[in-house]
Amino acid sequence: MTVSAEVGRSDFDRVMVPNYAPVNMVPVRGAGSRLWDQQGREYVDLAGGIAVNALGHCHPAMVEALTEQANRLWHVSNIMTNEPALRLADKLVAATFADKVFFANSGAEANEAAFKLARRWAHNQFGVDKSQIIACSNSFHGRSLFTVSVGGQPKYSEGFGPALGGISHVPYQDVAALEAAMSDQTCAVVLEPIQGEGGVIPASDEYLRQVRALCDKHNALLVFDEVQSGMGRTGKLFAYMDSGVVPDILTSAKSLGGGFPISAMLTTAAVAEHFAVGTHGSTYGGNPLACAVAGRVLDVVNTPEVLDGVRHRHQLIVSALEKMATEFGVFSSVRGRGLLLGAVMAEQWRGKAKDIQVLAQEEGLLVLQAGPDVVRLAPSLIIEEADIAEGMQRLQTALQRLVA
Repeated sequence: MTVSAEVGRSDFDRVMVPNYAPVNMVPVRGAGSRLWDQQGREYVDLAGGIAVNALGHCHPAMVEALTEQANRLWHVSNIMTNEPALRLADKLVAATFADKVFFANSGAEANEAAFKLARRWAHNQFGVDKSQIIACSNSFHGRSLFTVSVGGQPKYSEGFGPALGGISHVPYQDVAALEAAMSDQTCAVVLEPIQGEGGVIPASDEYLRQVRALCDKHNALLVFDEVQSGMGRTGKLFAYMDSGVVPDILTSAKSLGGGFPISAMLTTAAVAEHFAVGTHGSTYGGNPLACAVAGRVLDVVNTPEVLDGVRHRHQLIVSALEKMATEFGVFSSVRGRGLLLGAVMAEQWRGKAKDIQVLAQEEGLLVLQAGPDVVRLAPSLIIEEADIAEGMQRLQTALQRLVA
């Protein structure tokens, strides 16, 4: 069979497993918060690779870090360590509550490690009966069998055989339900400080404080999934820093590598010691290329200039969205923190988030959904104000077409 050098969107349907439904264009180049497709059409990118491209596309610092490391060392596996991994771990420990770091390649892998560690910790400390993991309805923690079972969305787990046992779900931000579900058999409570796929719903500080207290009462670990909310997206390096509530385990991915696949599980020394040699691993985890890029991303993001800028850009986008909500009546509210934002569809427009996504793309704007009723924005943390203004203008044109 001859393989053509020319490929397009139709080739996806021909050669790729159909578990995705990509949009009808293929991007080929990016710079900052702009993308160009095969036909040369330009788009303002407010999707950010689903909250991944923290510094936009092809940021010079990332390109430099990758190029330098590519000429030195690519891979050594976990039978030895490497300098970029050690440097990145040092930076993460210095910047957070954590004492120890485990590197993997995706948010699902970081969460898989977190859930396994929580159960291992409980098993070693309290015995085999302390294994219950409590998570929230409508949560999302990944697509592996373990993480999809912990995630509170049955549509992602149904049809894959018996669900893993020992996992319970309670409504998000319902302290009474959580308290009723917890017992001495609970080993961990898993939360997203901001539910991302579930609709961009921030947890209140008081709720997080009460969850922390319940975990302490029942000798359970508190696990924060900050795969989407972390690495500066809220205007703090991690969302937990806004609440003052410190978890026992935290997971990070997405923006950590700014587009290069990497994830991390952060935890305390007392918890980490239960992952003894041979208990868990990842062939590519801590890859020198990924760690070199992520280290440079962290250097850029973890600065007052960028973090303060996130809060400023938040206000610009929210003000524009609220103005559009008043003008068109399509949105009932805007929620989220920093540059993880959700425009909630008004009652009469429920189920139309996908329509807006499609119309926006036709106008040269990339946005996301968080379910059928929320338009989600997760742009670069350093998006230019001119790109915000242009993106909001294109969204306004899309909304005009929607209501026409």
